[in-house]
Amino acid sequence: MKILLKGAKIVDPQNKLNQILDILIFQDKIIKIREDLEEEAKVFNLQGKIIIPGLIDAHTHLREPGREDKETILNASKAAAKGGLTAICAMPHFPLTENR
Repeated sequence: MKILLKGAKIVDPQNKLNQILDILIFQDKIIKIREDLEEEAKVFNLQGKIIIPGLIDAHTHLREPGREDKETILNASKAAAKGGLTAICAMPHFPLTENR
Protein backbone atom coordinates (compact mmCIF):
# COMPACT_ATOMS: atom_id res chain seq x y z
CA MET A 1 0.00 0.00 0.00
CA LYS A 2 1.20 3.49 -0.83
CA ILE A 3 0.99 6.30 1.70
CA LEU A 4 0.82 9.95 0.65
CA LEU A 5 1.74 12.66 3.14
CA LYS A 6 0.23 15.92 1.88
CA GLY A 7 1.13 19.50 2.60
CA ALA A 8 3.76 19.27 5.34
CA LYS A 9 6.63 21.71 5.61
CA ILE A 10 9.78 19.68 5.01
CA VAL A 11 12.95 21.00 6.63
CA ASP A 12 16.08 19.07 5.63
CA PRO A 13 19.28 21.15 5.59
CA GLN A 14 21.37 18.35 4.08
CA ASN A 15 19.14 18.29 0.99
CA LYS A 16 18.50 22.06 1.07
CA LEU A 17 14.75 21.65 1.61
CA ASN A 18 12.62 24.15 3.49
CA GLN A 19 9.23 24.16 1.80
CA ILE A 20 5.77 22.65 1.71
CA LEU A 21 5.85 19.37 -0.23
CA ASP A 22 4.15 15.99 -0.46
CA ILE A 23 5.87 12.68 0.28
CA LEU A 24 4.93 9.36 -1.33
CA ILE A 25 5.90 6.23 0.60
CA PHE A 26 5.79 2.68 -0.74
CA GLN A 27 6.97 -0.42 1.15
CA ASP A 28 8.40 1.75 3.94
CA LYS A 29 10.55 3.78 1.54
CA ILE A 30 10.17 7.35 0.34
CA ILE A 31 9.80 7.13 -3.42
CA LYS A 32 8.82 10.73 -4.30
CA ILE A 33 9.02 14.17 -2.74
CA ARG A 34 7.28 16.79 -4.85
CA GLU A 35 4.68 19.54 -4.85
CA ASP A 36 1.04 18.55 -5.39
CA LEU A 37 1.48 14.79 -5.78
CA GLU A 38 -1.61 12.88 -6.87
CA GLU A 39 -1.40 9.12 -6.39
CA GLU A 40 -3.67 6.20 -5.58
CA ALA A 41 -2.69 5.96 -1.91
CA LYS A 42 -3.84 6.33 1.66
CA VAL A 43 -3.66 10.09 2.17
CA PHE A 44 -2.71 11.94 5.36
CA ASN A 45 -3.23 15.70 5.39
CA LEU A 46 -0.27 17.20 7.27
CA GLN A 47 -0.99 20.86 6.62
CA GLY A 48 0.54 22.91 9.45
CA LYS A 49 2.92 20.08 10.41
CA ILE A 50 6.70 19.92 10.00
CA ILE A 51 8.73 16.91 8.86
CA ILE A 52 12.43 16.88 9.78
CA PRO A 53 15.26 14.34 9.74
CA GLY A 54 15.59 12.15 12.83
CA LEU A 55 16.83 13.93 15.93
CA ILE A 56 19.46 12.66 18.36
CA ASP A 57 19.58 13.37 22.10
CA ALA A 58 23.32 13.45 22.75
CA HIS A 59 22.97 13.91 26.52
CA THR A 60 20.80 11.18 28.04
CA HIS A 61 21.11 10.00 31.64
CA LEU A 62 19.86 6.42 31.66
CA ARG A 63 20.55 5.83 35.39
CA GLU A 64 21.41 2.21 34.82
CA PRO A 65 23.01 0.47 36.66
CA GLY A 66 22.06 1.48 40.15
CA ARG A 67 19.19 3.95 39.82
CA GLU A 68 16.63 1.94 37.89
CA ASP A 69 14.01 3.48 40.19
CA LYS A 70 14.58 6.75 38.32
CA GLU A 71 14.94 5.46 34.75
CA THR A 72 15.96 2.38 32.76
CA ILE A 73 17.39 1.98 29.31
CA LEU A 74 14.05 0.53 28.18
CA ASN A 75 11.76 3.27 29.45
CA ALA A 76 14.16 6.03 28.32
CA SER A 77 14.31 4.50 24.84
CA LYS A 78 10.52 4.30 24.66
CA ALA A 79 10.17 7.90 25.81
CA ALA A 80 12.71 9.08 23.24
CA ALA A 81 10.93 7.25 20.42
CA LYS A 82 7.56 8.64 21.49
CA GLY A 83 9.08 12.13 21.46
CA GLY A 84 10.32 11.72 17.89
CA LEU A 85 13.98 11.00 18.58
CA THR A 86 15.69 8.40 16.44
CA ALA A 87 18.75 7.92 18.68
CA ILE A 88 19.98 8.62 22.17
CA CYS A 89 23.53 8.80 23.51
CA ALA A 90 23.95 7.51 27.04
CA MET A 91 26.02 9.62 29.40
CA PRO A 92 28.33 7.62 31.71
CA HIS A 93 26.65 6.72 34.98
CA PHE A 94 28.65 5.74 38.04
CA PRO A 95 26.39 4.79 40.93
CA LEU A 96 27.39 6.09 44.32
CA THR A 97 28.91 3.57 46.69
CA GLU A 98 29.78 3.75 50.38
CA ASN A 99 33.48 4.02 49.50
CA ARG A 100 33.14 7.41 47.84
